[in-house]
Parts: sequence; structure tokens; C-alpha cells
Amino acid sequence: MLLSLVAYLSILLFLGLSVYKAYQLAKLPMHGRMDLYPVPKEKGYEHGGSYYEEVSWWSKPREVSHMTELVEMLKEILFIKTLFENQRPFWWLSYALHLGIYFLMAWTILLVAGAISILNGILVAATSQSIWGLLIYYLTFATGILGFALAALGSGLLVVRRLFDSTLKKYTTPQEYFNLLLIFVTLVTGIFVWGSDLSFQTAREATAKLITFTSFPADPLVTFNVILVGIMLTYIPLSKMSHYVGKYFTFHTVLWDNSPNLKGSAIEQQVKKATSYRPTTSWSAPHIKPPAAPKE
Repeated sequence: MLLSLVAYLSILLFLGLSVYKAYQLAKLPMHGRMDLYPVPKEKGYEHGGSYYEEVSWWSKPREVSHMTELVEMLKEILFIKTLFENQRPFWWLSYALHLGIYFLMAWTILLVAGAISILNGILVAATSQSIWGLLIYYLTFATGILGFALAALGSGLLVVRRLFDSTLKKYTTPQEYFNLLLIFVTLVTGIFVWGSDLSFQTAREATAKLITFTSFPADPLVTFNVILVGIMLTYIPLSKMSHYVGKYFTFHTVLWDNSPNLKGSAIEQQVKKATSYRPTTSWSAPHIKPPAAPKE
């Protein structure tokens, strides 16, 4: 029962905090737009063109493709396109971690589907007579092994790379080491807990118990792993790892927002509102402090 509460509470906190993070970002003042071309939603983005290149552009209808923008954004979100193009050796490690996480998300969904199937009398096993049971079994097997292997390998090697790469070491903060180690330790304990049964039948049965709030005997390592996963899920939206929320705003409202600032437009109102804000902090650098009063 306790593990069920931990699991449900951590999932609710993860979702709730992620939504709240998105709400906070959506409510921020207008960003200093970069207008980095090519802008995918523009008609001539293939050759770096811009709506503003048109003669008398303000008098012509603007053609925008949000689908093209979404496709380009998904390339970054799903495949980390920018890192692939600029830091290929680092991309292999980072993408191993991210791809492993995607597989583990699918594995978790398949465990829930398998647990519900078991509760409804469907055998989920290699000997199942049900096509559904066979499909869930083999997909769970594949996503579980690939997910744990890739994510553990990626997170572990990223720690090593940051420790021994002289350039990365300068810019890696203690929090970034903590984030990677938290993921790595959670994955390793998960491998010890669930890896002894590669059919993942034990994991399915445990998931069924969690779904039905049924108590089940859990050894200390299982309890530790479930609590660790709960801590990680709660921590992620509060940390730098919440970039999965911020990427949409980064591309949509900072890099690619080139909506014209025309008289009476919504952009004009946003600009006016942004210019009304006053600084709430001050610079501490000595070269921009006002000169001290001369001593008498």
C-alpha cells in the first residue's frame, strides 16, 4: 500500500509540477526575440528566406506553416538535432540516455497494459494463445532491455565524459553531476531489481499490485528503487532537467517568433508591456558601480 501511494504521488507531482512549469514559462514577459533564420514556419525557409524580404511585405498576407515548425521542433526534441550537428561525439552519449528514457517510458506503459491484461485473465507470456498477450510480452521484453541498457550506459558515460573532458569539466556544475548520478543510480538499482527476470513477469505482477493498491512482499532493494524513482520523478520538474518543458518555448517564442510589430497588433501590446517593467536586481560588478564620493 505504501509503495502504491509513493508511485501515484510521484506521478501526480511530476505531471502537476511539469504543467506548472509550462504555465510559468507561458506567463513570462516577452523575450528578447532572436529572429534566427531560417524560420521553419515561413514560406521560404528552405533557402533562408524571410517574409520581410518581400516588397511591401506589410501589405501582403503572411503565409505560415505551423506543421513545418512542429516537425522541425520534434527533430530537436526527439533526436537532439542541434547537438548532433555541432557535437557529434557528445551526441552519441546524450542520445543513448534520452533514447533509453523513451524506451523506459514505453516499457512502463506496457507494464501497465500487461498488468491490466493479467487482471482481466489474459496471459502475458511467450506461451500465450492471445495475440495481444504475445505482443505485450515481446514489446515489454524489447523496450525494457533496450531502455535500461541505453539509459544506464548513457548516463554513466556522460558522468565520465564530464569528469575527464577538460573543456566540459570547466562548465559542469555540481548540480549536473548530481542529476546524472541520480538517474544512473536509479537505473542501476532498477536493473538489479527487475533484471533477474527478463520476461518482466515479476515487474508486471508488482505493477498489478500497485494498480489495485494490494500489499505485496517487497524486499529492501525493491522498496528503495520505487522510492528512488518517486524522488527522481518529483525532482525532475524542479531542476534543469525540466528542459523537456522549456524546449517548446525556446523555439516557438524565442528563436522562431518573427511576427511583425505592426501598429495596433498584439505584438505591439506585448512590446509596450515589456518596456514598462523595471529592474528588480542590480549588478554587483565593480566596473558598473557608480563612483564613490570623494573623501574630504
